[in-house]
Amino acid sequence: MAAFVVLLVLLAVFVLALAGIYNGLVALRNQVRNAWQQIGVQLKRRHDLIPNLVEVVKDYMGYEQETLDKVIRARNQALAATGVQGTAAAEGALTGALRSLFAVVEAYPQLKANENVSRLQEELTSTENRIAFARQFYNDMVMRYNTRIQVFPSNIIASFFGFKDEAYFEIPAAEQEPVRVDLR
Repeated sequence: MAAFVVLLVLLAVFVLALAGIYNGLVALRNQVRNAWQQIGVQLKRRHDLIPNLVEVVKDYMGYEQETLDKVIRARNQALAATGVQGTAAAEGALTGALRSLFAVVEAYPQLKANENVSRLQEELTSTENRIAFARQFYNDMVMRYNTRIQVFPSNIIASFFGFKDEAYFEIPAAEQEPVRVDLR
């Protein structure tokens, strides 16, 4: 009888441990999803600011229509992007297009001095910082989650219940290069 009680206690401890591991995995997966949504909030803010910036600068930059078109195309591609890798690539391209636009703005003193342009640039810079923070937080959560589903014994539970690695939000190497603008 004592052996049966010991066996029941061990079984209860085992079931509780499995439940704890499973619940921990679910909590981490939900934190990763929440972190991704926070990136989405900041990206929407960025996407909403860009048309205002383009509208303000287009009258001054008649000869730079190609730069404005690149920004608009990059924004549209970013809006249409899906998944972590697709979004990362599209947002990297948008960042490059915005850098080119800001570099061109520097060549127009009256535009550079325009209060609306300054305010929008400041808003976009602030938003870029928020995006960077949200991306870092997301990647930290992905690292914690991926580590948890790869280490023993939680890897057994993760495999059994179909937990999969999440992708990091990585900017493609080509998009990390500094923008070069030739105003000659």
